[in-house]
Amino acid sequence: MPSSATPAPTTVPTADAADPTVPPAGATAPPADSSCSPPPGPPTTARPGSCATDPPLTALTARQAERRRRILRAATALAARGGYEAVQMREVAEGAQVALGTLYRYFPSKVHLLVAVMLEQLQGLQEQVRRHPPAEREPAPRVAETLTRAFHALQREPLLAEAMVRALSFADRSVSAEVDLVSSATGQLILDAIGQSGPPTESQRAAVRVIEHTWHSALVSWLSGRASIAEVRADLHTAAQLLTLP
Repeated sequence: MPSSATPAPTTVPTADAADPTVPPAGATAPPADSSCSPPPGPPTTARPGSCATDPPLTALTARQAERRRRILRAATALAARGGYEAVQMREVAEGAQVALGTLYRYFPSKVHLLVAVMLEQLQGLQEQVRRHPPAEREPAPRVAETLTRAFHALQREPLLAEAMVRALSFADRSVSAEVDLVSSATGQLILDAIGQSGPPTESQRAAVRVIEHTWHSALVSWLSGRASIAEVRADLHTAAQLLTLP
């Protein structure tokens, strides 16, 4: 997955005067909003101290969407420089020029935030595949080329990759909606690489699920030093061969 996001610029819009106040020292999330107005963020995600569900991203105003992009850019920059441990919520808020309470309304934890970063990276790769589809003619090599291209991009940003994968590994039920979005985006990336005009068959959908699991497992093995780049590439090509089965 290429690092499509760039470090937060040195000059960015200032935080809104209406932003929530910073939570007290040691707090993990801001106090509940007594009006229970849904905070912005990914859909259907329960947040501690907030309403049970959030509006879909399409419901965000232009100003909210830009604020969210700034937050993701700041988190991406910190992760690319120092990995998972470097992403501290207060530093993200400072880099994005938002109040800490505002950051928690968008992303109630570092795990939520980094899973959202991973989703953004996958969406960037999807756009690249659609603009520059793989050259191979058959589905299996097309998928293998796409995932290999994504893996090579991760090699260029190993600390960012480590941060995103650790966040996925730490995700509990409170992050299930965001994790589902990442899984759907990975599956759609594979389907886009197949490049067929009609809907996938049931056997193709089953193959995509296995390829997705292989991709994630290979990524974890590489980041932990248990697999070489050559082994990862071989595993991806082997898993892609499932698409040739009837």
